[in-house]
Amino acid sequence: MSELIDDLAAILGDGLLQTEAERSARARDTWMRSQIPVSAGSPVTVPLAVCAPTSSEELAEAVRACIAHDTAMIPRGGGSGVVGGVLASADSVVLSTERMTGLRATFGAGTNGLDAEKRMQSEGLSIGHWPQSIDLSTVGGWVATRASGQYSTAFGNIEDMVYSLEAVLADGSIYRSRDTPRASAGPDLRHLLMGGEGTLGIITEVTFSVRQQPESEVRQAFHFGDFDAGLEAARKLMRAGWRPAVLRLYDAQESWRHFRECLPKGNAMLILAHMGPAALTAVEAVAVSDICESNDGAEAPREVVDGWFEHRNTVPTSDELLAQGIVADTIEMASDWTRLPKLYRAVIDALEAMEDVVAASAHSSHAYRSGANLYFTVAATPAAPEDYTSTYDAFWSAAMNAAASIGAGLAHHHGVGRVRRDWMREELRIGGLSMLRSVKKAIDPRGLMNPGVLVP
Repeated sequence: MSELIDDLAAILGDGLLQTEAERSARARDTWMRSQIPVSAGSPVTVPLAVCAPTSSEELAEAVRACIAHDTAMIPRGGGSGVVGGVLASADSVVLSTERMTGLRATFGAGTNGLDAEKRMQSEGLSIGHWPQSIDLSTVGGWVATRASGQYSTAFGNIEDMVYSLEAVLADGSIYRSRDTPRASAGPDLRHLLMGGEGTLGIITEVTFSVRQQPESEVRQAFHFGDFDAGLEAARKLMRAGWRPAVLRLYDAQESWRHFRECLPKGNAMLILAHMGPAALTAVEAVAVSDICESNDGAEAPREVVDGWFEHRNTVPTSDELLAQGIVADTIEMASDWTRLPKLYRAVIDALEAMEDVVAASAHSSHAYRSGANLYFTVAATPAAPEDYTSTYDAFWSAAMNAAASIGAGLAHHHGVGRVRRDWMREELRIGGLSMLRSVKKAIDPRGLMNPGVLVP
């Protein structure tokens, strides 16, 4: 391994990070399961080294050096992932995009998401992508995990915003897509890298199709007698062609937790924000109000939505929860409108049936003509620290098996990582897993690029 370190040092110079602190800080993402042993006092497993190149050419050379020494490579952006997509072993090298930055309409993959958005806003523009992790994540990580933002119902998900991209593939070659709004020249190869989670290559540069900042914004809120009634109103307004940027429906538990001053206990709160030209937002707000009220929705104060905007990205850390004896996580899925109520009940019932689970709830935060997502939150209080990992695994298995039993999509926007990997057979269905494995083998025959992630 000393020969590999020498080779990488010759390529990267001060871009090779070798101190214990530098390697430890980049060894993993924020996956709750990987935090459990660390919170209990176990040391972080650190990689051999961290490569932080400044160009695609440097990164490609580093990849080729790792291949020559048969060394596993772990791509890493901002480290904000929550499903174990980044987890270094002691004999691996982390390939970090942190120095591949640049604030233009085209961004280096390591550019912080909020920095990128602020740069666009200074020109009166917006990327339109607002994930909860925007101040932690990178633009390359958005693309690699096929992420969604809080305004996706109107503006689309990350795949709808990417204009072109560049990547270093797992064989050390460089791929660059054409700059064009659309093409009919065979399969869209960009999509091998969007959602690839670093298993086929490392995204180094992204060009977005940006938009004008919205001229106006109108906020609304309505509450319904139960979650199903709220889902029906959401389905009707989406099928009618309206596209609020924010369309979030909370079940009774989460509604009471967040909005108890503004609705009867047991009701479900729907919050909306319409963004765009003033003429459009005015008409859309009236139409959506009519749909909600015709489905027995009761109007709530717009301050409900203001409060959500103010606190939308405030969440407790894994350390804070574990210090209280709480093992928790969020699990997002998707389904068509017909099966959404069934998906909600199946997962909640499966979680609540577990002995240590003390809370299970959900909201829907991304909607489409054909369906929507459900974003479940689960918290458990195991009897002893030695039970934390088994409890975590058990509630993930319960939720995933319940969703698979009704044919739901098993991942909406957090990706697969390690936590969902073993359900990819159900997710990809007939022929899908063998196709994915064939692509992986063709591009990365030795399996050195982010091993253990995505592919069972």
